[in-house]
Amino acid sequence: MASESEAGGSAVRLLSSFGFGLGTGLTTAAILPQPPGRAAAAAPGGSTIPPMSFLRAFRNRLFTLLWSGQTISRLGDSLYRIALSWWILEETGSAAAMGALAVFSLVPMLIFLLVGGVAVDRLPRFRIMLACDTVNTMVVALVTLLAATDRLELWHVYTVSVIFGLSEAFFFPAYTASVPQIVPPEDLPSANSLTSLSWQLSGVIGPTIGALLVAAGGTPLAFGLDSTSFLISAACLIPLRNIRPPLQSPDSPPPARSSPLGDLREGWRIVVGSPWLWVTILVYAFINVTDSGPRNIALPFLIHDHLGLQVAALGMVASSFSIGSVTGAVVLGRLKRIRRRALLLYGSAVVGGLMIVGYGLSPNLVVMLAVAFVYGLTFSAIALVWTNTLQEMVPPDMLGRVSSIDALGSFVLMPVGFALAGWLTDKIGPVQVFILGGGSTVALALLAYLHPGVRRVD
Repeated sequence: MASESEAGGSAVRLLSSFGFGLGTGLTTAAILPQPPGRAAAAAPGGSTIPPMSFLRAFRNRLFTLLWSGQTISRLGDSLYRIALSWWILEETGSAAAMGALAVFSLVPMLIFLLVGGVAVDRLPRFRIMLACDTVNTMVVALVTLLAATDRLELWHVYTVSVIFGLSEAFFFPAYTASVPQIVPPEDLPSANSLTSLSWQLSGVIGPTIGALLVAAGGTPLAFGLDSTSFLISAACLIPLRNIRPPLQSPDSPPPARSSPLGDLREGWRIVVGSPWLWVTILVYAFINVTDSGPRNIALPFLIHDHLGLQVAALGMVASSFSIGSVTGAVVLGRLKRIRRRALLLYGSAVVGGLMIVGYGLSPNLVVMLAVAFVYGLTFSAIALVWTNTLQEMVPPDMLGRVSSIDALGSFVLMPVGFALAGWLTDKIGPVQVFILGGGSTVALALLAYLHPGVRRVD
């Protein structure tokens, strides 16, 4: 299950990927084979350490480099997204042109995700990320040059979106699989919380900075800064480029490998062999329709048409969501080990579904801000539980494949969900879309939790 998050300038850096396990009185780590040194430290009840302990992953120099580069890159993505939206609005005035961007980036990513997952389990993951950031640097630099010389055209933007989608198909599974290579198991909750914190903070401040930059220097300035952010991210990856894939040592030749199709079958075997994994991925394929469709498509109409408010209110709701998500990341990041994960994930999904209904029933902006904050808390809990368990329980040499299958299964219906939400908003109105979407989310979460293999996960 991958959960839809904030869309980034580099195509679809909207992904937060997550994981699984199954057990009856056993630790979930016992369900899948674990290489030596991968057993998570037991912390009964999810015991906490001091208040600022969610920062403890920063003690790891390699993770700090990776996090710093990606945080700067995500901030640059926010600038690019605002500048590109404004450019399309000025040049075309077309909502259809704006929506086509998502198609041109999302479709190639979905097509090549499985290829990317196999690649990152066979090749050095940090070199793959370095190559992706290098390509993105050059592509956005070209967009900057075209915009600065008034030669940028819509087909250029669509072509760049396709390249971003291809890049993300490799970058996303590589990043997901690389974090546990450099972070010990007991610090993974902290690392994942800091990653979520990076996403949400860039989502809060990035659009504001981007709007100011566009007003001050035009879209080329924001494009140029995004290109620079990719360059800085690539520089931060250079010290990590020689880290080998898991289960290979510098003194021994690489182990015999099966064909890429054989590698992919091994990933599918892991997925199908765990009810927690396949049930959650399947359920979230539909939850990403019932949840993200209303929030991404119907929310502007709910605020404008139902509450009679303007774009500033939309920004406030988005910020309230991000603040809630940051709060959840900080709280959960203090845990050495997250326990009762099935109950926490699906309980949060139920509450999140109720909050989707709450969006539609909000009588005013104050209530909607409170709803968005609570929804942000649940969003963060789901994301962090899933990411932590995925990294903890999947053998490191298979993590790229499994995370790519997770993302493909979870996101494959999202374009349909966006189209359906748009059609229903026109037909029955945004309030009904939120009520229908939230109610469906609650029903799907409860249905998944009925499965014994899901309920037994600690």
